[in-house]
Amino acid sequence: MILCVGNILTSDQLTRAKLAMDEGHFEDGRKTAGWHARLVKNNEQMQASSDEARRLRADVEKSLSEHPLFQMAVRPLKMTPVIFSRYRDGMTYGNHVDDPVMGRGDAKLRTDISFTLFLDEPESYDGGELVTDTTAGEQSYKLPAGSAVIYPSSTLHRVEPVTRGQRRVAIGWIQSTIRDPAQREVLFDLDTARRQLFERDGKTTEFDLLTKSLANLQRFWAEM
Repeated sequence: MILCVGNILTSDQLTRAKLAMDEGHFEDGRKTAGWHARLVKNNEQMQASSDEARRLRADVEKSLSEHPLFQMAVRPLKMTPVIFSRYRDGMTYGNHVDDPVMGRGDAKLRTDISFTLFLDEPESYDGGELVTDTTAGEQSYKLPAGSAVIYPSSTLHRVEPVTRGQRRVAIGWIQSTIRDPAQREVLFDLDTARRQLFERDGKTTEFDLLTKSLANLQRFWAEM
């Protein structure tokens, strides 16, 4: 399941994020790429240890943890620290698949889900689309600021070259309590249906049955 989620960050948060990145220190993004991804990666990443990055990371991670649609879609067990990337004129990231395991020690996780949270309005830069390679063909994403695209980490994907302006994004990876993407989609659909039913009719017998089925499927499938 590939899902676009809007309104993760408010306009005030976006203003703070862009100011922090304007003042932040950046380094070659290839430092965090695998040996083969380095061949096609050309971007910059905010130094993770800086005060600006730590404050910005805390703000973004809090918003992600409190966003109901994001949580419904990913059902997180663990998440990597958010990384802030910048693409300027000519920068790109060619076709690649994200590493299946990231982190070290207790922070190590399996990457089930990747996300890209856009920080700049799409009309402020040219190029920079996130392109995923799916069984339905290539799909291109360039979302409004504050919106994110969520996709399985097993997906082959790339970032098209930026030809004007700059593309700033927050990215991260999640190990889900539900490993299988098809199972996550079933739970997402059930959860969406029961919430819509509740909004329309309140707490009915049908709502209770859907809630029971949702809970029990999570018990069958969850990995903790």
